[in-house]
Amino acid sequence: MYSTIDSFRTSLSALALAACVLQLTSTTVRADATKEVDITGDSPLVITSGVSFLPISVNHVTVLDGGFNVIDRAKLSSRVKIADLDLRTHAGVMELQWRVTEAAQAVCAIGPVVIKAQVAAGKRGKAGGIKPADTPEEAERVAAAILGMSIGEYKVERVLVEEQANIAHEFYAAVLTDTDARKPLVLFSTQGGMDIEEVAAATPDAIRRQHVDLDVEPGAVDFVSMLAGLQLGDAQASVADILSRLYAAYRRRDAELLEINPLAQLADRRVVALDCKFVLDDAAAYRQEDIVSVAAPAPMTALEQRGAENGLKFIQLDGNVGVLANGAGLTMTTMDVIRHFGGRPANFLEIGGEAYTKSAAALDLVLSNPGVKSLIINFCGAFARTDVMAEGVVKAWQELKPAIPVFFSIHGTGEDEAIALVRARLGIEPYDLMEDAIQAAVRAAQ
Repeated sequence: MYSTIDSFRTSLSALALAACVLQLTSTTVRADATKEVDITGDSPLVITSGVSFLPISVNHVTVLDGGFNVIDRAKLSSRVKIADLDLRTHAGVMELQWRVTEAAQAVCAIGPVVIKAQVAAGKRGKAGGIKPADTPEEAERVAAAILGMSIGEYKVERVLVEEQANIAHEFYAAVLTDTDARKPLVLFSTQGGMDIEEVAAATPDAIRRQHVDLDVEPGAVDFVSMLAGLQLGDAQASVADILSRLYAAYRRRDAELLEINPLAQLADRRVVALDCKFVLDDAAAYRQEDIVSVAAPAPMTALEQRGAENGLKFIQLDGNVGVLANGAGLTMTTMDVIRHFGGRPANFLEIGGEAYTKSAAALDLVLSNPGVKSLIINFCGAFARTDVMAEGVVKAWQELKPAIPVFFSIHGTGEDEAIALVRARLGIEPYDLMEDAIQAAVRAAQ
């Protein structure tokens, strides 16, 4: 994922749950009744009556129970089948949008159901967004109560109706990228369910872990030892096979995380996937265009929307020190130093790469945030010339005439010209050291 952007988005709100549909033979992203996108490269299948819409989440792309959400920008509702995993799923029926009578029809068709809010937010169950319904009348009431409610930043505009599962045991299974070990990490726990985060924090030994070398393609047999002693009984072979299939999908689809929670053993002893979370590495988005093209938007503030329209990577935060820097790494460092000195950054905004000529538009964006009390401008030039960036900032500053204090740190290509420009036209002396400029900005915002 874009660590410079999504890490801050993650700090503001939990990554949203989403859903994937697991079927026996191929994987598709279903955008509507007539359009399907093949996820695996195999021939896509039309969704049939036995398919379950299972929650899964993504970072660049967040797949909802019946929908897709891209944390970046592009958007479109969609359904997902990860069919080539060959995982059994529970029967799902339909996605409803403001038509509660269809929930009653679903109960008539398949019996007792679970009705799930379709929003890109975690903890939907605790928020009242996932509820069972045993009769047509109850399904109507539950659907009417969920539709229109707010969960996190989202208003529920659609729900998913699926058959209730008779669960005997709930497991947790996942494959993720371990950045410290620089290897994929496979996880499994017999304590699946909504509160797996609490399990991981309170009893870390309850989660089994196994790293996988990147040059290895593990099969089910490679995960048997990982499951030893868990007393899975007749579920062990199925779980080992599922772990190997999860890993294969994780590698093929450039995932950072692929998680099933819960992976359930039903009363009839079948092992089925009931909820899933998927995080796509944004750096590989160009290789997964079929997924990205069917994405739905995450909520953006008016300033974030304006930044996107101008090709600027801008995230609005709740601090009071405005930040304008070139390059994601320098921007992140600037924000870290603001925190170090007791300040709170008001935004993430970087004008690196081709955006380095957009400093005027970027400055206007930062200053449009009414919470900004001071501004740090931190330029370090290599390919991007600091004098070009400074020219745009100085011109915009003279046009906008803001009343807030500004502090400059300028180094790198064109720094002599840039410093002279700021000094001559704004009467401001840039700081020799970045930390001194940032400390001054923090003090000024207090």
